[in-house]
Amino acid sequence: MSANQWFLLIGLLMLARGLAASTIARSPFTSAIVYLGAGLLMGPSCLNLFHFDPFKASGPLEMLAEIALLISLFSAGIKMPVPFSLSRWNAPLRLAWLSMALTVGLVALFCYYVLHLPAGAAVLLGGILAPTDPVLATDVQVRHAGDKDELRFNLTCEAGMNDGSAFPFVLLGLGMLHMGEAGDHYWRWLLVDVIWASAAAVAVGVAAGAGLARLGWRLRILATRHEIMDDLVGLGLIAVVFGVSSLIKASGFLAVFFAAVALRQTELQLAGAPKDRQGLREPELSKSQAAQASENKDVPLVVSAEALVFKEHLERLSELTLVLLLGGMISLRELPYETIGVAAFLFVVARPLSVYVGLIGSGTGKRMRAMIGWFGVRGIGSIFYLVYAIQAGLPPNMSKQLTGIALGVIMLSILVHGFSVKPLIDSR
Repeated sequence: MSANQWFLLIGLLMLARGLAASTIARSPFTSAIVYLGAGLLMGPSCLNLFHFDPFKASGPLEMLAEIALLISLFSAGIKMPVPFSLSRWNAPLRLAWLSMALTVGLVALFCYYVLHLPAGAAVLLGGILAPTDPVLATDVQVRHAGDKDELRFNLTCEAGMNDGSAFPFVLLGLGMLHMGEAGDHYWRWLLVDVIWASAAAVAVGVAAGAGLARLGWRLRILATRHEIMDDLVGLGLIAVVFGVSSLIKASGFLAVFFAAVALRQTELQLAGAPKDRQGLREPELSKSQAAQASENKDVPLVVSAEALVFKEHLERLSELTLVLLLGGMISLRELPYETIGVAAFLFVVARPLSVYVGLIGSGTGKRMRAMIGWFGVRGIGSIFYLVYAIQAGLPPNMSKQLTGIALGVIMLSILVHGFSVKPLIDSR
């Protein structure tokens, strides 16, 4: 397809999505299914109008998926309840680390013993498929900063963290295939890629987010006519945090999520937002008492709230583009036969079992565990780790097999979870 045809296709889909927002909201399926259907229809599976090759275009695809993830993680972090408390974050922390690691292990064992993949490839595929997605799980995300729904909070918070916590397992799989250092230096992998990368990411993110919140606060307090371009400030924070984290070998995804959390937490605490009955601060407050007493009472003091709408628009655009490309990467006639088995094991066994075990002792009810165990949407994060592995130099035969399985599982996740999410959410 030519550039003009791409503009026409994406433009038509954007118009359709924007004009049919209420219709899609009332429909029994998600918008991602529409984009996937369009990609499959025009891709090699049907009309063959375009074919997006993940091997030839792995570099641009990796960059696009990475940007989409960073924007989505920032948006998810801003929506987290204020103030932070370990008791409230207990369940998502368990999900993002313990349940995610168990999922990697279970998928790796299945791929090793049932599909007879090499151990390194099995671990790599487990790392690719384990993280849940903050981009495609729109209908199970926290809808806004004041959303107190427990299921939405747990799933959004988990997705915000496990894209970062899955990366060490991708590196481990590549190392076991002799395409990295982890395979020969397991202690280095544990100390650097797991412990250091996670701890440093949280530290960088919290310091940057809290620091920016205080800086923006002082600029507006000291000079009430001082204007801040909130959208650019938010994007700048994402870029700086990710860049610094990469330089010190910390997890950039984890750092961006916690930077957004710290930004929102610090801003509302500085603004003196009133607390509700649960001890959570009301997110609607955008001006402090100092601003209300100043000459210019229209100056907002919350960067995160002003920037969130813009980030959500970018998130929707990236969802449309990447899911459309996903449909163009898949040929239904050439999908590996193992795809159905891996998807069924992941959706029905690995994810529910890992969630149940990970939440033992957390106080989470059985019904809530079952709901969380089912809504483990795979998407853009898995695409990113897949093309990251391709870029690392996977052998052609192995790369083709893993790519076929991973893309097929992502497609099935969009369909299966996309059709079931609204009925199950509404039935609660």
